[in-house]
Amino acid sequence: MSIEVNNETDVEVDEAEFAALARYVLDSLHVHPQTELAILFAEPDVMAELHVRWMDEPGPTDVLSFPMDELRPGQPGDVTPAGLLGDIVVCPQVAIEQAAVARHSAVEEMLLLTTHGILHLLGYDHAEPEEEKEMFALQRTLLLTFLAGR
Repeated sequence: MSIEVNNETDVEVDEAEFAALARYVLDSLHVHPQTELAILFAEPDVMAELHVRWMDEPGPTDVLSFPMDELRPGQPGDVTPAGLLGDIVVCPQVAIEQAAVARHSAVEEMLLLTTHGILHLLGYDHAEPEEEKEMFALQRTLLLTFLAGR
C-alpha cells in the first residue's frame, strides 16, 4: 500500500502514525494492498482556498477528500481492485480548535478527520440521516480499534 503523508504546516504531526492509521482503515475495509493514498496537512489559508474552489464555501474547513478512482470497500476474501484512492487534506489549526471544544487531543481530532476523509474517498457520505448513522458508527469503530491497538 502506498500512503504518502506530507505536513506543510508548523504543527508537529507524527506522519508514521497517520500512515499506520490509513493502512489500518484500508486493510479493515478490504482495500487492495497496492492502492495509493495521499494525506496532506495544510495551513488555514491553503485550506480556505481549496474550500472555496471545490466546495464554494468560505474559510478553512477541517478536512477535504478528493477521490480519484472511485474505489469502494471490498469484502472479506474479495478486496477492491488496485488503484488511486485519492487525496485527503487536513487543516491542523481547525482540528486544534475542534479538539478543544470536543475535549480531546488535537492528535485524536486529526486521526478522526483522517478516518472521516478516507471513508469519504471510499464512497461513504453523511448527507442523509441513515448515511450519517452508518458512516459515523464505522468511523468510530475504526478509530477506537486503531487507538486500542497502539
